[in-house]
Amino acid sequence: MTGSRVVALGHYQPAKVLTNDDLAAMVDTSDEWITSRVGIRTRHVGGPDEPVDELAAHAAAKALASAGLQPADIDLVLVATSTAIDRSPSMSARVAARLGMGSPAVMDINVVCSGFTHALATADHAVRAGAATRALVIGADKMGDIVDWTDRSTCVLMGDGAGAAVVTADPEGGDNPGIGPVLWGSVPEMGNAVRIEGTPPRFAQEGQSVYRWATTQLPPIARTVCERAGVMPEELAAVVLHQANLRIIEPVARKIGAVNAVIARDVVDSGNTSAASIPMALSKLVERGEVESGAPVLLFGFGGNLSYAGQVIRCP
Repeated sequence: MTGSRVVALGHYQPAKVLTNDDLAAMVDTSDEWITSRVGIRTRHVGGPDEPVDELAAHAAAKALASAGLQPADIDLVLVATSTAIDRSPSMSARVAARLGMGSPAVMDINVVCSGFTHALATADHAVRAGAATRALVIGADKMGDIVDWTDRSTCVLMGDGAGAAVVTADPEGGDNPGIGPVLWGSVPEMGNAVRIEGTPPRFAQEGQSVYRWATTQLPPIARTVCERAGVMPEELAAVVLHQANLRIIEPVARKIGAVNAVIARDVVDSGNTSAASIPMALSKLVERGEVESGAPVLLFGFGGNLSYAGQVIRCP
C-alpha cells in the first residue's frame, strides 16, 4: 500500500450573481436580515443551459491543467453531488465524456454536504489499495434547481458551483501522508433534519436542529480528526468546513482550537453550494496564496443525513 496526496485544485461558478438585494425583490427579506442570520451576501446561480456536469467539467479541467495532466491520465472519477436528476448516465460518466477521458472507473457519491470529503477518502483508499493511480475528485451541486425560491428561510442560503481535486499516489508520504485518515459517520435518527425530496425535488431543513448539532457535536469530532492525523489544532494552517452559513462556521472553527489557521469563509460570496463548498473554498484559498504548499489543512464536511467526514490534508 502507498499513500496519496492532493496535487492540484480547480473551481468554477456560473457567471450570474444573485445579491441579497435581488432576493429582497423576490421574497420578503432584506440584506440586513440575511447577513445577520447567515452571513451570506451573494451567490452564483446557473441557468437552464448550465447542467451540473458542465460545472463539474469546468472545475475538473482547471484542476487537471494545474496538475499538468491530461484527461487520459485519470483512471478514477468520483463526483459528489445530490442534484443529479437523472439516474444514468451518472454525473461522473458525463464528466468523463465531456473531458474526453479514456476508460476511467466512474462513480457518483451522494452524501449531500459532506459528499466531497467522503469522495476524497474513497479516492485515498482506492489509491492506497492500488485500485487507482490518479483520481479526479469533484464536488458539484446546482442547488438553485432544487430550492423553493418563494421560501425565504431556504432560498437565501443556496448557490451553485463546483470544485475539483486531483489525487495521486504518494509513495514518499510515510508518517506525513498527503491525505490523513478519515473520520466519518452519521446520526441516522436525525437524518430528516435535511431533506431533498419530492417531484420535483425540493430542499428543506430543520435549521435550528442542524445548528445545535453542528455547533455542539462536531467540534470534538473535528479535533479527533486532527489527532488521527498527528496534528494539533493549533498547527493547522487552514480550516475548510462545509460552507453552510457563517453562524455555524465561526463557532465550530473557534471550538476546534485552530487559533493560527486561516478560516475559509467563502459562504459570504458563494452561499451554500453543498458538496461543492469545501473544494471550491480550498481552491480559492490556494489560488490567492493564503496557504503554503505542504501545510496541514483540516477539511470537514457535514450536513445532509446528519453525516460528517473529515481529514487533514497537505496543501498542494
